[in-house]
Amino acid sequence: MIRIIYPEQKPAIKTENRKEYIFCIIRKRWMSITPEEWVRQNFLQYCIHVLQYPASLIAVEKQLLIGEMKKRFDIIVYKNSAPFIIVECKEMKVLLSESTIRRVLNYNSCVQAEYMVVTNGSFCAGFKKEENRFVEINEIPFHKGAYVKNLSPQRLFYRAHPPPSREERAVPVQLFCIH
Repeated sequence: MIRIIYPEQKPAIKTENRKEYIFCIIRKRWMSITPEEWVRQNFLQYCIHVLQYPASLIAVEKQLLIGEMKKRFDIIVYKNSAPFIIVECKEMKVLLSESTIRRVLNYNSCVQAEYMVVTNGSFCAGFKKEENRFVEINEIPFHKGAYVKNLSPQRLFYRAHPPPSREERAVPVQLFCIH
């Protein structure tokens, strides 16, 4: 599992007519807060402020056609106009199981990104395409040319959660071969 250390920068939140909204920095509009949207917006902050990807290289919730089914991916980060990282966001109570990882693998069959990431905001699983299969990674790549700032532990935010269970850690990577 990849440890996500969220930046100090948090998504803007407002209440209007007793309903909460969160501002999407990519779509430039207010979205109803759902558990999944909260994870998506915080992960976008992570991509922009920690991994240092420019917002212009990120797409959010665009439609995919998988066979005849219409699906939506959560986040795609581009590199040289091609999909580089595809991210599937789940609400915090959803475990990162084989079925959630298979979903992003299914989406990636159309997108062909080099990296796949699944996150529930607490835990994150990542995979890199190597030859004809995906192998688990320990970190998400920074944007080319980005530098890692010396951040003191006091400036880092990490949401404390129990360690992943054996099922969460045991993701059989060999099942993710592309034929």
